[in-house]
Amino acid sequence: MKPKAVLDMAKENGAKVVDIRFMDFLGVWQHFSVPISELEESSFDDGYGFDGSSIRGWQPINASDMLVVPDPATAKMDPFFEVPTLVLIGNIVDPITRESYTRDPRNIAQKAEAYLASSGIGDTAYYGPEAEFFIFDSVRFESSRNVSYYEVDSVEGIWNTSREESPNLGYKPRHKEGYFPVPPMDKFQDIRTEMMLTLEKLGIDVECQHHEVATAGQGEIDMRFKPLVQMSDQLAWFKYVLKNVAYRHGHTVTFMPKPIFEDNGTGMHTHISIWKDGNPLFAGDKYAGVSQEALYAIGGILKHCKALCAFSNPTTNSYKRLVPGFEAPVNLAYSSRNRSAAVRIPMYSASPKAKRIEFRTPDPSCNGYMAFSAMLMAVIDGIENKIDPGDPLDKNIYDLPPEELSKIESAPGSLDEALAALEADHEFLLKGDVFTKDVIDMWIDYKTENEVNAVKLRPHPHEFYLYYDI
Repeated sequence: MKPKAVLDMAKENGAKVVDIRFMDFLGVWQHFSVPISELEESSFDDGYGFDGSSIRGWQPINASDMLVVPDPATAKMDPFFEVPTLVLIGNIVDPITRESYTRDPRNIAQKAEAYLASSGIGDTAYYGPEAEFFIFDSVRFESSRNVSYYEVDSVEGIWNTSREESPNLGYKPRHKEGYFPVPPMDKFQDIRTEMMLTLEKLGIDVECQHHEVATAGQGEIDMRFKPLVQMSDQLAWFKYVLKNVAYRHGHTVTFMPKPIFEDNGTGMHTHISIWKDGNPLFAGDKYAGVSQEALYAIGGILKHCKALCAFSNPTTNSYKRLVPGFEAPVNLAYSSRNRSAAVRIPMYSASPKAKRIEFRTPDPSCNGYMAFSAMLMAVIDGIENKIDPGDPLDKNIYDLPPEELSKIESAPGSLDEALAALEADHEFLLKGDVFTKDVIDMWIDYKTENEVNAVKLRPHPHEFYLYYDI
């Protein structure tokens, strides 16, 4: 869409306000609004000024001025605001040099797409994330010097079978039995459908929606695959839509990887394929019907998985889900159909166009722009350096004897382990100036100081249960 077409769209929809949005360094959508009179064709070149020092991990106070330049191709009408509002996603640039900002996640994703094209390997990287989430009725938490607790609740929670609900009608999914039950066991069918239809109204293609395995309202809505930057934009819309639809109905949505003890966590299995000149690069006559390039791509992901986790599983809570010996795909192996491997080759269709690899370790707490870009750089590195992924593992990994299991590497067990892996293994991310050294350094420093150390320094509530009377 050209700038003039955006102005015409705004007029046709009676827009009175323009909402400018961008993704911050950690992966949270930010915005500010201007009257529609402030949007001109020149705005798509001139941009809008803002204070970059107030955004986490960005500018120091002495160099705070930044510009956000709206991308006309991203124009959509907001489905929630009372006043008709045009939404534009922007790119961050330096107001003096006009250079793209290295720590702008969208810029990183754009550079990753450009690097793929320059490599000659392919021209398009398609992504299909399966982002899971929980719909809760309420959430309460506090973390202070002498108090630390959280409490989530849901009408679906199996712990509420004896609660006085005037009346309690039952139908609450037991732990790990929430996959695909019809209503009345599934309480959130209509809300998930509204989420799905709202996404479609925004032009975001959706394949399905359903209840997920855990009790207490775990769900999944799958978007149809799209190119890297487009899917990263869509993932931002996805989280926004789900949270606001739930909020409108008096519920709350979280993408935390592990909000409930002793039930399934929330993952984001990510399907990846590379195409060139309209042809799928990952279809072939090797194992499970994939090409040699696909196997090399898997090799790249497995080799760099520990470093990738710093972006694809970027919270301390991520590693409450990624625990060896449970159902999470922490084992660095690949297989067809076997969901206990970190990388799976889906076998739903024999069509060459459907051939892709599925990286199962990520979770939806990630910043899509950066996580998808890091995955692509690992895929490219695997193909360029012909990284052999080894033999597939078609056995149930969790049934392997200890001597066999000990030979299979595992994903990091904590965020600080993932950050240490990123520190030791990030050269592949620097190719093509996609990730710059200042991005890597700031990511490690910010996460260590503000998340890893912040959690390490605080007593855990369960420690009182274990040790108070010691």
